[in-house]
Amino acid sequence: KGRCGSATGARWKLSRTREPEIEKTAQVRHVSRMFVTAANVRVPVFAVVLRKGYGLGAQAMTGGSFHAPFFNISWPTGEFGGMGLEGAVRLGYRREMEAIEDPDEREAFFQKMVAKYYENGKATNMASFLEIDAVIDPAETRHWIARGLKSLPPMEPGLKGRAFIDTW
Repeated sequence: KGRCGSATGARWKLSRTREPEIEKTAQVRHVSRMFVTAANVRVPVFAVVLRKGYGLGAQAMTGGSFHAPFFNISWPTGEFGGMGLEGAVRLGYRREMEAIEDPDEREAFFQKMVAKYYENGKATNMASFLEIDAVIDPAETRHWIARGLKSLPPMEPGLKGRAFIDTW
C-alpha cells in the first residue's frame, strides 16, 4: 500500500517508480525543439493545411498554436484533431469498447465514433469555431500567400530574437 494506505496509493507509488520506455529516449525533449524554434522565428508564418493537422506536430508547424500564424487556412480536404482520430477513439472510448462483448457490435461502435470524430474534425467545422481563419478553394492558395506577404508590417531594423535555447 502507498502512503495514503489505499490500493490506489499503491498503484500511484508503483507507477512513479517505473520509468516509461518512452522516457528513456527523451522524445518530448527532442520534439520540444520545434516549439522553441517556432517561438523564436522572425519570419511570418502562414499556415496552409492541405490534408491532416493532428496533435502537437500540427501545432509545432504553425508556430506553437493555430492562432500564432499570420493566417491559418485549410483546403476543404483538411482534417483536424488532438491526435489521429482512430487512436483518439480507441483511447477515449477504451472502457466503453471493452464493455461491449460482441466483436461486431464493438466494431460498429468504433466505426460510429470514428465517423463522428471525422465529421467534427472537418476543416469547415474548425473554421466555424474560429480555430482556423478560412477554408479556401485550393486555386486561391497563391492569392492568400501573396496577399499575406503584401500586408505584413515592415520589419524593425536591428530587432533580434531571443538567444537560442536548446531543449536537449
